[in-house]
Amino acid sequence: MRKKILILATAILTIVLLVSTAAVFSKCSKEEEVSSKESDKIVEAVDANLVDGNTEFSFKIFKELILEDKDKNVFISPLSISTALAMAYNGAEGETWKAMAEALGIDGIGLEKLNQGFKDLMVGIQNADSEIELSVANSIWLREGSGCKEDFIDRNRRYFAAEVEEIDFSSPDAPDIINSWIKEATKGKIEEMITEIPMEIVMYLINAIYFKGNWTYEFDEDATREEDFYLLDGSIKKVPMMSQGEDLMYFKGDNFSSVRLPYGEEKIAMYVVLPDEGVWPDDVISSFSAEKWNEYTKSFNETNVSILMPKFKMEYGIKLLNDALTSLGMGVAFSDSADFSGIGPDIFISRVLHKAVIEVNEKGSEAAAVTVVEMAETAMPMDIVEFTVNRPFIFVIADGRSGSILFIGKVVNP
Repeated sequence: MRKKILILATAILTIVLLVSTAAVFSKCSKEEEVSSKESDKIVEAVDANLVDGNTEFSFKIFKELILEDKDKNVFISPLSISTALAMAYNGAEGETWKAMAEALGIDGIGLEKLNQGFKDLMVGIQNADSEIELSVANSIWLREGSGCKEDFIDRNRRYFAAEVEEIDFSSPDAPDIINSWIKEATKGKIEEMITEIPMEIVMYLINAIYFKGNWTYEFDEDATREEDFYLLDGSIKKVPMMSQGEDLMYFKGDNFSSVRLPYGEEKIAMYVVLPDEGVWPDDVISSFSAEKWNEYTKSFNETNVSILMPKFKMEYGIKLLNDALTSLGMGVAFSDSADFSGIGPDIFISRVLHKAVIEVNEKGSEAAAVTVVEMAETAMPMDIVEFTVNRPFIFVIADGRSGSILFIGKVVNP
């Protein structure tokens, strides 16, 4: 029991990323609103390769981040990250296009099919459950006069419902304008992602997600009590533990067990994965893949479960994802060799930023995440002035503040 409680928090965080993956798309026009049954059909019709690719990317990026932040809480929305990058992918060409496709797990999927898949997923998941609040927003912020290609903008408007704004990035108000959009899109959960805008930045591609869902079977607040929680270093901390006994979907794996905690109408759920005693959370997640996860989720059976788990709040980020994404193979997108000619000439990804927050309590969960893809212009080579001191010369040593000359000389024979 001691080891199980010790590992529980990190395991919860591992699975919360799957909640974010499931609950990621919602901002659709009135014309795209459909019934719950229709949304089920739409989701079922989404290309399985896209779904598997997104799931595989979820585990791959998460594995990279738990290596970077070992022994720390980690919480992300992987589909927020892949959505923002998919928007940028619409402007990639050549080796950059191939590298991003490989890293995102979408190689072999045609661009039109990929975009339509994201759009259908957006419609289907948004309408899955009237008892769950889901919202997603995509936006593109262009530097005034940057001259981005219209085809790139049109595809992002059509498939990702992206709002497009052109503003003066040199204005002191520019970061506040973008951050206000982020704050509104996340219902105040995330207030700031951009602090300043360097002069070489030409574009921001942003995905923002908000999720709020009540448990199908809420925990009794009166039953919550302070209990010991065993940290990774062996120390003990008192935390508020929620408890309940219900018939829940349960699965026992090789070195872990898992319980499915549904929200609302039970289409979206949190899977709590608890490593066996003596097994570390990193060892469990390192064995996960899209194929194995699909296997596991089909193997749950209804069982009477007495569950004890902590309520918690968590904030992760603002996290720079460049290194993690480079490790996944898309380093070229961050270099001077990047080819985003579908957007414009001499453009590369300067930064991918991510932030996510969550609160889990007796009633349910509230979470938000933002991914910012920052696009910059490659520095153009400057004209080189040849200055070869191969003849007599004069030199001056002066005080730059007052203009006072301290020394002056002439060299005719060095």
